[in-house]
Order: sequence, then structure tokens, then C-alpha cells
Amino acid sequence: MAAAVSPHPVGSGAKPKPEDKLELRSYLGVFKYSRRAIQLVWSTNRAITIGLALGSLIAGLLPTGVAYISKRLIDAVVVGSHTGAIADRHTAMWWVGAELAVVISVALISRTLGILRSLIRQQLGQRINVEILEKALTLELVQFEDSELYDKMTRARRDASSRPLSLVSQTFELGQSIVTLVGLGSLLFAFSPLALAILFVAAIPPFLSELKFSGDAFRLSRWRTPETREQLYLETVLAREDHAKEVMLFGLGPRFLVRYRQIFDKLYAGDRKIAINRGLWGLALGTLGTLAFYGMYLWIALAAIGGAITIGAMTMYVYVFRQGQSALSSALGDVGGMYEDNLYLSNLYEFLDTKTSAAGGTEKTGPDPKDGVRFEEVSFKYPGSHEIALEKVDLHIKPGSKLAIVGENGSGKTTLIKLLTRLYEPTTGRITLDGRDLREWDPVTLHRRIGVIFQDFVRYQLKVGENIGAGDDRAYDDRSRWDEAAEHGLAKPFIEPMPDQFDTQLGKWFKNGRELSLGQWQKIALARSFMRKDADILVLDEPTASMDAEAEFKIFERFRELTDDRIAIVISHRFSTVRMADQIIVLDHGKVIESGTHDSLLAENGRYAKLFNLQAAGYR
Repeated sequence: MAAAVSPHPVGSGAKPKPEDKLELRSYLGVFKYSRRAIQLVWSTNRAITIGLALGSLIAGLLPTGVAYISKRLIDAVVVGSHTGAIADRHTAMWWVGAELAVVISVALISRTLGILRSLIRQQLGQRINVEILEKALTLELVQFEDSELYDKMTRARRDASSRPLSLVSQTFELGQSIVTLVGLGSLLFAFSPLALAILFVAAIPPFLSELKFSGDAFRLSRWRTPETREQLYLETVLAREDHAKEVMLFGLGPRFLVRYRQIFDKLYAGDRKIAINRGLWGLALGTLGTLAFYGMYLWIALAAIGGAITIGAMTMYVYVFRQGQSALSSALGDVGGMYEDNLYLSNLYEFLDTKTSAAGGTEKTGPDPKDGVRFEEVSFKYPGSHEIALEKVDLHIKPGSKLAIVGENGSGKTTLIKLLTRLYEPTTGRITLDGRDLREWDPVTLHRRIGVIFQDFVRYQLKVGENIGAGDDRAYDDRSRWDEAAEHGLAKPFIEPMPDQFDTQLGKWFKNGRELSLGQWQKIALARSFMRKDADILVLDEPTASMDAEAEFKIFERFRELTDDRIAIVISHRFSTVRMADQIIVLDHGKVIESGTHDSLLAENGRYAKLFNLQAAGYR
């Protein structure tokens, strides 16, 4: 990377680290992304890429033609005005026609290039966004919980859709400007090699200035990514229906809006400083180019007055110098733009090149199908945390058995399930299924064998049937399976009265969407878990927390009935549910402190008995 990311946010008073300052080798090294961007555009649409290249080449040749034809036209007019001959008039008229044809060609090429860029821009934006989303699908859960990775993803999505096309467009435009410069430069060289040298020297200072400020703007953008994400989060809180109730009731709107403005003021201060400095330096150095042009104008005019060149030649050289300045400025601007685009493309490829651990093994069966699930001395610590979430857990869940997990919030219940589903890897120890380590299992096969509803289940802003069908991608559109799963999850009674039943849009994000109660959403999520027919392990993490007692009783009666030959794992704070299990374990600060049946744990008079009696007292 050409520039490192400062760990300090904008406005914190942090100074750039020495390695943040871009040296010459950094300016050159950052262009390494150009090749990847060009390959990306080429693979997106080869015909348009070739069209852009040819169009740029032709566009680069035309200004030289315009300059030469203008000279011949003016000289023909001057000659015709002196001789009055019909032939000389025809010659002048012919050159007018020639210039008209070239000017029309310039407009035609310019318009064609604009159309091609517009077409490829949309295709390329879609292509890159798909690549970013495909990369997101390969990330592990632990990476999604990493704020630095979110910063990378935010930076990648912010500019990556437009930057590759901008880079390639500027590459072609640079080629066009070089072709133009070669043609115009050869004409100017015929007047004086010194004039050509002045043309190049006057353009260098503004170019270096723009290069510097491009780098400054990029580094500022990287440093403030966390603040930008915080702004986006505050927008979400203030503008989404799932936050609106609390924001209104607690009067949080004005406070969050003030915070939103404060972040903007902090970010704006950096932008303002760069914009002012960039503008002032651009004005001062641009004045040098203007002085150089009028100096050349005076030189050429004096040469024409002295008879060294014709009026047509004077007009051509003035045009050549002006167009040469424009072409050179454009070329150097393209180089600066390519540099800036490469900087921003580093954001894209930094994210796309994020490494993920091996996806897992390839095994689809275990050596001992009768062994069930085993946790062997399993410990786990969340990345970046010093506290152990699970410590030396030993547990055997036999096929067809029902396990209940009890414990206070934060005791490690959900963490244990995340390890079982291999969303995380144990820090030490191992977990086996059918006698085989989970790390050896093919991930797709493993996940198909486990049906889970987490307590923070997703409420998809989709149709009812799609919400349920999401539980099994192979039967996503199977309406008969939707109906069966809805029946098992007790969702059918409130789905049937809906006008469109399984085709009813849920949520309020889209037109005609219908909002459900939390308990109804939970039944939809339960139905989703029952979609996975081939799962021989079903996990319910607080599955009835938002349901009434009658619905809870029905759910678990149905659950026992449907999981008779399967492993069932239930996490619940309701002991009326827990007592139905064959085996109960009590977790406390990541450790299994008690294990047994409901009756045996009550007889021990330990933590389980205390929690049970506390809850039972509330019903007396």
C-alpha cells in the first residue's frame, strides 16, 4: 500500500506517521493497480474496450489535422484576398469544407466515446459490486465482527464502482493526449525547439501540485472511515422504521442529529483545508501557464510582423501552443487522475484480497453415525478479548436425545451453538460429529445437517413464503414445503387470513408491506427452521421468548414430536420448556457447572434448583 491508515480519527490531533508520507517510489508503485483495472474492464466488455481504445487514438490525431487545415485555410484566404482569382477562392472554400469535416469528426468521436463510457460504466459498477458481495460471502463470522474489516468494506464500496472505469478512461485519454502532443509538438518544433521546451516546463509545477493534493485527499479519506461509518449509522437510526419507536419515545432524535452534525463539522474541516490550499496553489501555478502562453503569443506575433512566418503560420502556432498546453495539461492531469484512482482502487483490492481461512474439509460422512455430537475439552476466546467465553467444555449429545442449555445471559450458551455450527473455531479442544472432527467436514454438508433459529433471527423484508423458504435453499420456492413448515411452526393460523397468504410482503420497507408482532415473526423463524428436512440436529436458541404460554407449550409438544429421531438442542430461560429435555446442562461464565435431568438437578439443590425455584415463585 502506498499510504498507511492512521489509527486515529480525524480531528483527534493525531499526526500522520512518517510512513504515511508518499515518496517518489510510492507515487510510482501505486500504479500497480492499473493493470488489474484494465483487465477488469476488458473482461467486462471487450468490444467497448476496443472501441474506447480506437476512439481515443482517432481523437488524438484530429487536433493536429485541425491546426494544419486552419493554417492552410488562412493562408488561402490571404492569397485569395490579394489575387482575387477564382481558383484561389475555390482553394479557400475547399479548406473550409475540410475543416468542417474534421470538426464534425471531432464531435462524432467525442459523442461516441461518451456513449461507450456510459454503457461500460453501468456494467462495470454492477460487476464490481457483485465481486464485493461475493467476497463478503466468503468471510468468516469473526471477520464480520471486526471493525477494521468493516472499514475496508466501506472504503471498497464507496468509490470502487466508478474508479476502475475512471482509471481506464484516463489511461485511454492519456494515450489520446500523447498522440495529440506528438502531432502538435512536431509542428511547434518546426517553429522553435525552445518553444516546445517552454510548453513542457510551464506544465510541470501545476502537475506536481495536483499530485500532492490528490495524495493528501486520499489519506484523509482513509483516516476518517470510522467517522464516515458512524454518520451512516446515525442516518440509519434516524430514518428507519425499526428504530423510530425508541427514537421518538426517548427523544433521541435531536441528540443524534447534533452528533451527526458534529461529525460533519470534524470531517468538513479537513476537506476545507485541502480545498483552499489546492485552489490557491492551482491559481498561482496556473498563472505561470497563462504567462507562458502570452509570452509565446508575443514571440509568434513579432515573428509574423518581421515576415519570418505567414499569418496562417502565426495562427497555427498560436493554436498549436494553446492546444499543446491543453493536451499536456490533460495528459499530466490524466497521470494525476490515474494516480488518485489507483489510490482508491487500493481500497477495493485491499478488501478483495482479504484472506480467509480454509473453508473446511471434504468429508460428507463420519466413521460412527451412532456417536452423535461430542465437545472434547473445548475452550473459546473471542478475537481481541481477554476473557474466556467457554472453558474446557466436555459434552456428549447422543443421536435422538434432547439437550437443554440453561444459564444467565453471557454464560456462553449461544457461543456453544456457534461453535457447533462452525461459525467459530474452538481456541483449544475439538468438536466431533459422528466421530469426525468438524474441521474435516464439508461445510455445506455440515450446515445442511443442522437447523438453527437464533434468538436474534433475521426478519427478511421479503414475502411470507420466501421468509420461510430461506430455511432450505434447495426448496426455497417449494410452496408445499412452505405450507408444511408453517404448520409445524404454528405460523399458519395468522398466514391464512392474509389477503395474499404466502405472497404477502412482510416489513415496511417496500410497498404494501405488512408488519408482524414479534411473536409472529418468531413463528415465521421457527417455520424456517422446520424447512430443513434433512437436518438431524435442530437448535432452538430462545425460540419462544416472545410467545405466550399456550403457544410455547404447543411449540414444544410439536417440537418433540417432529424431532423424535433427531438431536434437539434448546436454549431457554423458561423451565417449563427445559424440563422436557433428556439432559440439561447449566453454564456459568463459560463452564459447565451442572449436568443431569430435571429431577436429578432439583435433587442436587444447586444453581439449577435455585433458578427453577425463583421462576416458580413468580407463578405462585
